[in-house]
Amino acid sequence: MLNPEIQFNPKIFTEEIEKISPRDGFGEGLVLAGEMDKRVVALSADVTESVRMHLFKSRFPERFFQLGIAEQNMIGIASGLAATNKIPVVGSYAVFSPGRNWEQIRTTVCYNKQKVILIGSHSGLNVGPDGASHQALEDIGLMRVLPNMSVIVPADSLEARKAILAAVKYPDSVYVRLPREKSPVFTTEQSVFEIGKSQILWLPEKEEQFSGITIFVCGYLVYAALEVAKELESEGILITVINNSSINPLDTELVLKWAQKSKAIITLEEHQIATGMGSSIAEFLSETHPLPIKFMGVKDQFGESGQAEELIEKYGLDKKAIKRTVKELLRNL
Repeated sequence: MLNPEIQFNPKIFTEEIEKISPRDGFGEGLVLAGEMDKRVVALSADVTESVRMHLFKSRFPERFFQLGIAEQNMIGIASGLAATNKIPVVGSYAVFSPGRNWEQIRTTVCYNKQKVILIGSHSGLNVGPDGASHQALEDIGLMRVLPNMSVIVPADSLEARKAILAAVKYPDSVYVRLPREKSPVFTTEQSVFEIGKSQILWLPEKEEQFSGITIFVCGYLVYAALEVAKELESEGILITVINNSSINPLDTELVLKWAQKSKAIITLEEHQIATGMGSSIAEFLSETHPLPIKFMGVKDQFGESGQAEELIEKYGLDKKAIKRTVKELLRNL
């Protein structure tokens, strides 16, 4: 069942549920952040409208910097602005930032402990027709290995809006990963979001009915995992679904609690299996509570051109694949 402690959109499993891209939620949140704190400035690498920074540009033109296709230079400028007590929000496609400017992020931002908020848009397979060159499947790994850097993957547009507002108040640098495609807005304004905390979205009504399978999922695939949980419940298979939007810092208390309740877990992400969210959870549980883990993600390969949902299906991350994985795991326990 849906967790009664979470404020869900009443239209969550209906055709009327609105679909909005998380980057739109970020764009709205960035304007609110600018109104909340005059230190907030925005920097773009010639993708202003694509990353939805044009809203901030229109509202605060004097606090917006268009730096062209020069991501490494953009990070150096952002670090300098941070050193002068500004809060720089840097936006580009994830394949270019952090993909192209990782060393500058490492040295001028993280090593120097300058707070910069990085927005990696157009991440994952759902970039679709743009193809492998623009499908960032490695960015979670690139960013979560850096000291003084948090990694957040919002599940819908409202969570993306809350993420940028939380990042402005957060003491360290934050990387916010966003997809391009629209996705169902299943949370509400009242739904809680906090960096370092995950949310139990679906759970058995009675603990003794629990099948023993918990899915940890982030980003674009969260809603699909919820739909699978609903369908499996009608078949008498009761699982738990946790929105693990905070990858670093990891909500270790919640992860450990549900690992201890589970016979096995599944990690689900639109990213390389290596170094991704699943790796982060496995690293923690290997020392605290080892148990069987099935990793669902991209298996050591690049993406390709195609429609978003076609690619999600081809790489085994769609609802059919999730449901099949749950049933196979249960048979083998």
